[in-house]
Amino acid sequence: MNYRHLGRAGIQVSELSFGSWVTFHTQAGIDSTVEMMTAAYDAGVNFFDNAEGYAGGKSEEVMGAALKRLGWRRGSYLVSTKLFWGLHEGPNEQNTLNRKYLLESIDGSLARLGMDYVDLLYCHRADPTTPIEETVWAMHNIIERGKALYWGTSEWEAADIVTAIEIAERHHLHKPVVEQPVYNLFDRHRFGADYDRLYKEFGYGSTTWSPLASGLLTGKYKAGIPSDSRGALEGYGWLQEQLTDADRLAKVAALEPIARDMGASLAQFSLAWCLQNPHVSSVLTGASRVEQVRENMKAIAFIDSFTPDVMQAIDKVFE
Repeated sequence: MNYRHLGRAGIQVSELSFGSWVTFHTQAGIDSTVEMMTAAYDAGVNFFDNAEGYAGGKSEEVMGAALKRLGWRRGSYLVSTKLFWGLHEGPNEQNTLNRKYLLESIDGSLARLGMDYVDLLYCHRADPTTPIEETVWAMHNIIERGKALYWGTSEWEAADIVTAIEIAERHHLHKPVVEQPVYNLFDRHRFGADYDRLYKEFGYGSTTWSPLASGLLTGKYKAGIPSDSRGALEGYGWLQEQLTDADRLAKVAALEPIARDMGASLAQFSLAWCLQNPHVSSVLTGASRVEQVRENMKAIAFIDSFTPDVMQAIDKVFE
């Protein structure tokens, strides 16, 4: 495993990391979570991602129980969580980044994780109803109180991130250092031209999610939606349209021989492709079984296999 700086921040994250979205509590209990996190950690993963909104806080509880059982040295790994959606329906407790919500919710996340602090704390979405300055000050205060070490954004527009950075610099506050955007062979917009300034001028880092497009880039949906897959889960019907899209499935089929010639599975190929982007700090992987973790970790063997000819062949598929 290799490690990359989180943009210009001093902290380093493993090229492949492990996240809990969809799987923890929903598909994986504490025992299987311990097994999967162990496999990732043994492969060199040092970054584990979570969020308050995953499984209504239960995902944080499962990860916290797993980490307690594992007993790893705290300095050897990083944990992140994200705030925005909320767990309650009060007017100040959902879909917000107001000061009250942020300062109270970080305490709830830390209690569920069984931690004194998280290494990274993300604003899970932007909040157009709260002044960005209020959010920046609240995140700064959370760091000053030792409850998080760094903070960042997730799925924010580039202009809003620049505004947050400039507010922090103007008031000498802890500024955001990392974005958590969707990024895969189908979804590349968060690395478009309007984001160039963030990565090049401000040295923003990125921890990308959905590298396999919710499993589409594994090839397992080419014959329909398997009953044991993410696409069949209750509450995830919104995924089915893209998992059964004929054009997307045709592109996946066209990628398979390119991956095969490389000696990689389609999933390993797709994960390694994400790491060709120099602005990607870490690629978040997910799994519901330990075998998937082990297979995904093998993707690092193919990072240097993307020759100009291979990249050209990929571009041709996505013309």
